[in-house]
Amino acid sequence: MMKLLHLFITSSKPVVEILMITSVGFYMALDGVNLLGPDSRKYLNDIVFYVFNPSLVGSRLADSVTYESLVKMWFMPVSLLLTFIIGSFLGWIVILITKPPPHLRGLIVGCCAAGNLGNMPLIIIPAVCKDIEGPFGDPENCHKYGMGYVAFSMAIGSVYIWTYVYNLMRVLSNSPTEAQPSIESSYKVPLISSKEEEEEDNHKVGRWDRFKRRMVSLSEKVNLSTIFAPTTIAAIIALVIGLIDPLRELIIGSVAPLGVLQDSVTLVGDGAIPATTLIIGGNLLKGMRSSGMKKSSIAGVLVARYILLPISGVLIVRGAYKLDLITSEPLYQFVLLIQYAVPPAMSLGTITQLFGTGESECSVIMLWAYGFASVSLTAWPTFFMWLVA
Repeated sequence: MMKLLHLFITSSKPVVEILMITSVGFYMALDGVNLLGPDSRKYLNDIVFYVFNPSLVGSRLADSVTYESLVKMWFMPVSLLLTFIIGSFLGWIVILITKPPPHLRGLIVGCCAAGNLGNMPLIIIPAVCKDIEGPFGDPENCHKYGMGYVAFSMAIGSVYIWTYVYNLMRVLSNSPTEAQPSIESSYKVPLISSKEEEEEDNHKVGRWDRFKRRMVSLSEKVNLSTIFAPTTIAAIIALVIGLIDPLRELIIGSVAPLGVLQDSVTLVGDGAIPATTLIIGGNLLKGMRSSGMKKSSIAGVLVARYILLPISGVLIVRGAYKLDLITSEPLYQFVLLIQYAVPPAMSLGTITQLFGTGESECSVIMLWAYGFASVSLTAWPTFFMWLVA
């Protein structure tokens, strides 16, 4: 009973932290205070997107990734990708059942697909490692390796969010700022010329010139900037630094000659989570005044994230263990399982703010999701610890 109470307190801590910071953002957005109005949230969101998030992912990934860690943790990117794919499928089922407004489809799928792989595991893992009688052995080694797993998970998860989920939400939300230019361009710049134009071009230009023109028209239709988001570019740079030993020795570590670069990027990245949470709180005010989110859609997201995804995680992780795809290390399996039981990612608030649609509804979902997280993040970790012990 005491262990269950201790685990409940441990699991509730990150949830309470997020709710407290959210309340501060809510207060700052009140009309009488107006420190975090619509324009302020937009500007702060741009800073998160272009500065804070890339710094957070880059610093965590460069510090944790090595050839040895990649070999040992090769299944983690696969497992994380499965959480996003299964979550997307569950989100689509929620859409089919609850029939939300079209502009909220991307938000619902995003909330089911993308989990909070940042501050939740960053607080839960050190807390469970403090228990000397726990299943994870020596607290010091548990903390060292556990935080390495979490950092790698956080970095890979961020890449998936800003490549897969970001573009999935962009397509499903069909926001005017994103969809309209592509529709216009599809009329103004045809991808393939008509037969008459091709016959005329054959007399004027060669094959190479026609190929270049078609590639230009294709690049105008496909917005590469949405695929290579700043966070994705930061992750690529971090992988290069982490995997090339001379660069790693030059930048990473307390004795590295250019270690101040890593420290500076880490310091900037630490602002990502509180800034994003403040934005969520500010958007919550609008959501409480007027929100188009159905209660059935919110319930569907909660069922998908807190019941169906964790069950899927148990089947996948234990199946991988039975097939010798992962080691028998309890801590590694525990981290893999936790990835399936966390609430929606705070980065979704940043994405909805960028698209200019679903910001208030996102805040309402977050309020409910993090309210129920205190129960989910107590029940499931207790079961996971028993399972891997």
